[in-house]
Amino acid sequence: MKREIKVALAGNPNSGKTTVFNNLTGSHQHVGNWPGVTVEKKEGKFTYQGTEVTVIDLPGTYSLSAYSLDERIARDFLLHETPDVVVVIIDASNLERNLYLLCHLLELGTNVVLDLNMMDVVENQGIKIDTSKLSRILNVPVIETVANKNEGMEGLKVAIVTAAENKRSPTFKIDYGKVIEEGITELSELLKDKALPRGYTLRWVAVKLLEADPEILENVESLPQAQQIQKAALECSARLERRLGYDLETALVERRYGLLEGLVRECTERHLGVERRHEISDQIDRVVTNKLLGIPIFLGLMWLSFQLVFTVGSPLAGLIDSFFGWLGDTTSGALEAIGSPGWFSSLLAEGVISGVGSVLVFLPNILLLFLIIAILEDSGYMARAAFVMDRIMHALGLHGKSFIPMILGFGCNIPGIMATRTLKSEKDRILTILVNPLMSCSARLPIYVLFAGTFFPERQGLVVFSLYLMGIVLAILVARLFKSIFFKHEVAPLIMELPPYRLPQARGVLIHMWERGSLFLKKAGTIIAGGVVLIWLLAYFPLHAEYASAQSLIGKLGSFVAPLLKPAGFGFPQAAVALIFGILAKEVVVGTLGTLYSAEGVALKAALLQHFTPLSAYAFMVMSLIYIPCLAAIATIKRETNWKWTGLAVGYSLILGWVVAVLIYQIGRLL
Repeated sequence: MKREIKVALAGNPNSGKTTVFNNLTGSHQHVGNWPGVTVEKKEGKFTYQGTEVTVIDLPGTYSLSAYSLDERIARDFLLHETPDVVVVIIDASNLERNLYLLCHLLELGTNVVLDLNMMDVVENQGIKIDTSKLSRILNVPVIETVANKNEGMEGLKVAIVTAAENKRSPTFKIDYGKVIEEGITELSELLKDKALPRGYTLRWVAVKLLEADPEILENVESLPQAQQIQKAALECSARLERRLGYDLETALVERRYGLLEGLVRECTERHLGVERRHEISDQIDRVVTNKLLGIPIFLGLMWLSFQLVFTVGSPLAGLIDSFFGWLGDTTSGALEAIGSPGWFSSLLAEGVISGVGSVLVFLPNILLLFLIIAILEDSGYMARAAFVMDRIMHALGLHGKSFIPMILGFGCNIPGIMATRTLKSEKDRILTILVNPLMSCSARLPIYVLFAGTFFPERQGLVVFSLYLMGIVLAILVARLFKSIFFKHEVAPLIMELPPYRLPQARGVLIHMWERGSLFLKKAGTIIAGGVVLIWLLAYFPLHAEYASAQSLIGKLGSFVAPLLKPAGFGFPQAAVALIFGILAKEVVVGTLGTLYSAEGVALKAALLQHFTPLSAYAFMVMSLIYIPCLAAIATIKRETNWKWTGLAVGYSLILGWVVAVLIYQIGRLL
């Protein structure tokens, strides 16, 4: 009979935990939600020597003292689900800080395997870690891995299965000093013989009571003599603080880090040259995070990225355009030759092939954008960008950490919205969700590439850069406005970890690019294809009407909405219909235009030149940037907040998009 065990992966953010999860489970993964909340839950399986191992990838956390939603979920799982093994994955190049979470788990008596990840970085830094000594002192298995190169995974699997078979409680104990230890002993005696929740140890609960941990204080309420225990904990904490002369929680943290500092000193050896490497990293940071240079460097990298997207992507897009042109003509000819009904030929050639083809033409540009984002993320620069932008965000009353979900919105607004779970303030979280759709996601890129390439061929990179920059500026200004109206509160200073600079690995970068690119292809085969078929039906019927004419269903819909868009310079049915169906998914805007004009690539550009001017084309791109988020983003906002905030997100973006587009067009005409 196959044995089954449950394993949790825990670790700090940026420790490589998710990469380890992907390596262990491969394609055998399931993504759902944690019970009661909408935070994504990643679960996978692997089989090793007849043992089926279920692996749960917990949200990143620094300790078992939870503040953000992600941290609470990780803590609750570790405390209440009691997995057979907890693999603590740490960035071995930052050993002391990363071991802090392990301290908490060892105090809890958890069955732990310690994974020293990023050992290649450790070697490059000239540091040698004595893993045998570290394992002996902690009394836990210690494994070395390099997750981004898939090294050490077999050893980790062996350690997991072995640890599950030979469960042992850690013997490692933190000595908090005579004064605090007296308090721990006093509370432990009081808790003795009480029915503590499963998995809790007397010593761990006593320490948490001294820390005044809200959840532990709440759990104690269900115990006999609850009031006596809570009163004793408060009195004990106050007495210890008087004896120590400062805050007790700070004292506990200092003792843990003091012990870890000694442990790291005992188990590591630094070679000559380490300081030099740190100096180089610090010198780079002094430039890229400089008050004066940081923002120009960030903007310069954005501009360079879009130049590369167009310079390299356009020739490849031309090849795909030629292919779909040939495919449409060939399909039409073949269907006509076999006597296929006219409506079916029109559906395939003018509907599906023109519609989907007009979007897929821009696949090279989108893949290049994803590649550049992956390189910037893996190199460690994106964290610096958030740090640099904190100065602007803070000046406007926003939390600097809000910029991280906003940066993620460049790829897709949905993960950007979901990333707000890391924000500790609920007000900051909702505020960031509301403005995240203003960040220009990759789904809008086909619109920009089409219009910028048609009307601004010599400056298309600069034009697209201006749209991304406009999205950032509008997001910050709208957030400032909403904060003054709905969310009046003080902003906490930004304290964040800057990950070490790393040379991006080709394999990891290409995987990230393909993961995001494959989602775009799936969308092209489902939502976009479905959308263009619906558009074709509305353009083809009623039967007596000319295709996509004013008498067709779609023509009537467009004619009804078009007058509202006339002040923005694109008050004609095709533009109106494209924006309406763009609510399904932003790529559908291009697919709609391709279907209505029965063209893609060069032919579609020629059709647009007959209806738009450069000024109205830019206003149309601005409208596409700002107006209503796509349906998937709207659904995500609803899941993360409620109907009130969802309605506000939809309403303000529609009004703002129209107002800004009109202003650009009308002011542009006067210049």
